[in-house]
Amino acid sequence: EDWCGALPSPSSSKANRRHATPSRILPTTSASSCTRVSVARERSSTLTSSAPAAHMLMALLALLPLAASSSGLHASGERGAVQLGARLRPQFPALAQSVWGDKPLVYLDSGATSQKPSVVLDAMRAHLERDNANVHRGAHLLSVRSTESFEAARDKVAAFVNARRREEVVFTRGATEAINLVAKTWGVANLREGDEILLSVMEHHSNLVPWQQLAAASGAVLKFVPLNASECLDVAQLHSLVTPRTKLISMVHVSNTLGCVLPVGEVVAAARRVGARVLLDACQSVPHMPIDVAELGVDFLVASGHKMCAPTGIGFLWGRHELLSEMPPWMGGGEMIDDVYLDHSTYMPPPARFEAGTPPITQAVGLGAAVDYLTAVGMREVEAYEQHLGAYLYARLAQVPGLRLYGPDPSRGIPRAALCAFNSETVHASDLATFLDQDGIAVRAGHHCTQPLHRALGAAGSARASLYIYNTERDVDALIDSLTATLSLFAE
Repeated sequence: EDWCGALPSPSSSKANRRHATPSRILPTTSASSCTRVSVARERSSTLTSSAPAAHMLMALLALLPLAASSSGLHASGERGAVQLGARLRPQFPALAQSVWGDKPLVYLDSGATSQKPSVVLDAMRAHLERDNANVHRGAHLLSVRSTESFEAARDKVAAFVNARRREEVVFTRGATEAINLVAKTWGVANLREGDEILLSVMEHHSNLVPWQQLAAASGAVLKFVPLNASECLDVAQLHSLVTPRTKLISMVHVSNTLGCVLPVGEVVAAARRVGARVLLDACQSVPHMPIDVAELGVDFLVASGHKMCAPTGIGFLWGRHELLSEMPPWMGGGEMIDDVYLDHSTYMPPPARFEAGTPPITQAVGLGAAVDYLTAVGMREVEAYEQHLGAYLYARLAQVPGLRLYGPDPSRGIPRAALCAFNSETVHASDLATFLDQDGIAVRAGHHCTQPLHRALGAAGSARASLYIYNTERDVDALIDSLTATLSLFAE
């Protein structure tokens, strides 16, 4: 989402009237492996210094009183939610800056990527300064330590989503690669002409284009569940669209545009009725709520690290082990092989089978540190806090005249995430985002990689404010103040 779908802004004579700022150009487009790990763990526990690990542990332990104290406050409502964001914010260095001279940064674009806490930055720096070496390939101490850190990150992710086995977690460059992996392995092996893939109209392009490509190559048919009157998934249509030819249902857990939380239980029930598999795009849910793959009952789940306090370039696929074991490799190279001959090769079991070449080692270390951080804060606390803040965001935006808000109204008891896409009746979304930025407020404008959804909504794009654990009600108030001033200016 970083630059996909930014809207070209109409020219406006008022574009520079509020602040004298330099002109800017905005984007216009939008068994051997297991043995090595075991040996690495044994050796690293006895041969390595504990200083960096102790530093990280102390930093994370400092968060535990925060989570413990805030959880009680959440039970009493608003006060705990406000305190949590205010206490976490100083742990994110990027949020301390001012922009455009003296404008404090108000970052409301976490749906595109989150900021990173100091403990994650420190973990990555410590790894590069002390343990930088390739994994799984060396007997020397640095390689042993690097392997230990890399595989420890896999253990952390597995625990974070309650995977049955660590081998069910495959590291990828991100959620996009994870979905493509499933499409080009499980999909190619299992889908035939006339088979059906069921999606929703709100899918991110990363959960649409790979299936379009697979359908074109295999003769499979794509079908789409529409929105209901509340602008969330039409569950009745979901059940009616599932047929004996349905082989896969691949859907988003939380819409990055509408904010609605899909009823995963209904999706899984519909799939199981006909023996179909379920893939869940959890990019907008894993960072914001507790995720338990056993409880969800899905077959595959994908997420990206950069939306959950980790760096870019790392994500993961969780898949049921029995399914991963049946899937062929999709990339060839080092690490994914067992034996190589001139005329053929044999392959490693999962996850190594799907991790060809040198992996994103430092990024995985960062992901592991991010999981530690979020675990220390407490995902139930994160969810409760964001539910409060998201409802506050929606309510404040709803008070601004002339705005069209997309997605369900949380005051009606419909679950939604702490993000809101909107449009003005009079001001282009890119103009809104540009003027907000001049006040130090970072939002996103464009189609958010959901062009079909925006067409269904009758919009070319939208502005979007998306919140995370470091935001506060004060950030929302700053957004409303700047938004109101911008709309007033254009009304002159």
